[in-house]
Parts: sequence; C-alpha cells; structure tokens
Amino acid sequence: MSYIMVDVESDGPIPGDFSMISFGAILVNHHLDKTFFGKLKPISDKYVPEALAVSGYTRSETLLFDAPEITMMNFLEWLRSTCKDKPIFMSDNNGYDWMFICWYFHHFIGQNPFGFSSQNLGSLYKGIVKDVTKNFKHLRRTRHTHNPVDDAKGNAEALLTLKDELGLKIRL
Repeated sequence: MSYIMVDVESDGPIPGDFSMISFGAILVNHHLDKTFFGKLKPISDKYVPEALAVSGYTRSETLLFDAPEITMMNFLEWLRSTCKDKPIFMSDNNGYDWMFICWYFHHFIGQNPFGFSSQNLGSLYKGIVKDVTKNFKHLRRTRHTHNPVDDAKGNAEALLTLKDELGLKIRL
C-alpha cells in the first residue's frame, strides 16, 4: 500500500457550496521527497472570509488559480506515477480533508483513486497510546504553517514516528 498524507485548505466548511483552495500531498516514506501541491479556482461565489484567510490567499488571488478539473487530473496523474500500488488516503482530520478530496475527484474526474475510505492519523495515535484525550501533534518536526505541503509533511513525520519509535506495524 502507498500511504498518501493529505492536507486541505478551503474557503468554507463543505465542498460544493464552498471551495477547496489548495491541498498538499506527500508519499509517506523515509525520504518524504515526493510531494504534490495544487491550487484550485473557486467553484462557488460563496466563501467565509475567516476560512479563506487561513489559506493565506485573497479571493482575487484564488480566482486566478487553475480550474479544479485540471488540478484534480494532475493529482490523479501524480498518484499514478508515484504509487506502486493502491493509494491509501490519510490525514490528521480525515472528516474534513477526505470530504473535499473525495467530492472533487468524483465531481471533476468521475472517480476517486483512493476508493471509498480514508484513515485518520489522530485516531490511530489515540489507539496506539490507548488514550482518546492524547494528541499526536507533538510528533511533527515540520512546523504547521497552513501551507498544505508543510502540514502534510509534518503529519507524515508523525506517522513515521509511530512506526519507528512506537512500533506501529505498517508497510511503507
């Protein structure tokens, strides 16, 4: 399996009514050298200014980004060229990140190469340490900046720590 850590930035809470502005992905391996970064033109006139501000872009800047179908096709091609086998989607908040990536793949490409499921890094960590109040974020080495590639990389580093130091059995 090829684990792909993903992070999404959007201008609102749900896809369709609001837009995915950018996302980053990284193949989880010890090199952390295969990344993808996509910026997407908004699909709706609606946006939440505070949500958009997190991305670091203005609305006028986002209107110049690539059409979503172009970015999603580029991501699909990146996955095909990067993954030796089935890609497994993972993020630190898969309820949020997954719904955008899944919706955009189905809406603009007609299929989702990740299939119908995703994995949550935070839940995995809670299970390993047997405490639902614990958080994995101290295991990141790359600072969480809301640049989605940086954030995906930090989460991938945390997953590698679960494998290398806490004994998670995972084949990368």
